[in-house]
Amino acid sequence: MFAMVLNKIGGPLEGEQRPDPLPGPGQIRMKVEACGVCRTDLHVHDGELPDPHLPIIPGHEIVGRVDLLGPGVSGLSIGDRVGVPWLGHSCQACGPCLSGHENLCDAPEFTGHTRDGGYASHCVADARFSFPLGEKGESAELAPLLCAGLIGWRAFKIAVRSAGRVQNLGLFGFGAAAHILAQAATKQGHAVFAFTRDGDARAQNFAKSLGAVWAGGASETPPEKLDAAIIFAPVGALVPLALKTVRKAGAVVCAGIHMSDIPRFPYALLWEERQLVSVANLTRRDGVEFLRLAPELGLQTQVTRYPLRDANRALADLRAGAFEGAAVLIP
Repeated sequence: MFAMVLNKIGGPLEGEQRPDPLPGPGQIRMKVEACGVCRTDLHVHDGELPDPHLPIIPGHEIVGRVDLLGPGVSGLSIGDRVGVPWLGHSCQACGPCLSGHENLCDAPEFTGHTRDGGYASHCVADARFSFPLGEKGESAELAPLLCAGLIGWRAFKIAVRSAGRVQNLGLFGFGAAAHILAQAATKQGHAVFAFTRDGDARAQNFAKSLGAVWAGGASETPPEKLDAAIIFAPVGALVPLALKTVRKAGAVVCAGIHMSDIPRFPYALLWEERQLVSVANLTRRDGVEFLRLAPELGLQTQVTRYPLRDANRALADLRAGAFEGAAVLIP
């Protein structure tokens, strides 16, 4: 197989020819058709996540076809199209797993971080954490749903649970996750307020084209108080700005796996029972629920395609904000 491999933190990905991997018990091997390029991949590349595993093949928004079954696999067949997300394995034995919080597993494995991912022609995955996708839709357009879509959906559910009701929803950072969630929230009757980098008219117009009722810079004040705000950008300085926008008993949800330090802010911004919460990973229940809902809502991902060998350019373009929506690698 061919893969783009991270051998050194901060270094370029290097193309390598490797023997085709073989699935172990409970695993599948898949021929990759598309793999999304996620901001988490930048955090892996930059060494911002704990316990780096090198060398590693990044990528955790994987869509492909099963081409080999390991011992004990049931429910999947050769040729099935499946999606593989960030959470690649959980122990099913620790306290969080037994209490229904496998996203907080004490001994997890993460696709493209602690186990090889989808920046490759082939990859191996735990069959239990592989979602059947059926034949509707192009693989490249489905790939961003496997993380950007899933984490956005989980963040939205937590925002609703925390705030109690959400009519006005703020999205800080209008990248891959926000462009999917904006559609889902709008089609379910919520008013979306999009916050971009100050002065980024292109991103603001993109947000409005997807149904946002208002779009402006992160430092701007929206025309109405928000019930909840979700922060997708990994910028801690956005936390006090988001808290300023939400009503009493509103909620701010930090949806990133990594964020720069949150600056000091006055207690008055949090007072009046505003909540500040975080989202960690996802559960298989989130995946089943969202991937069933996405076609019902007619969600459309805007993707920029790159050949697999151009993975370094795709990461650089993501870092620079050079495209709208999501980037996807095609082997």
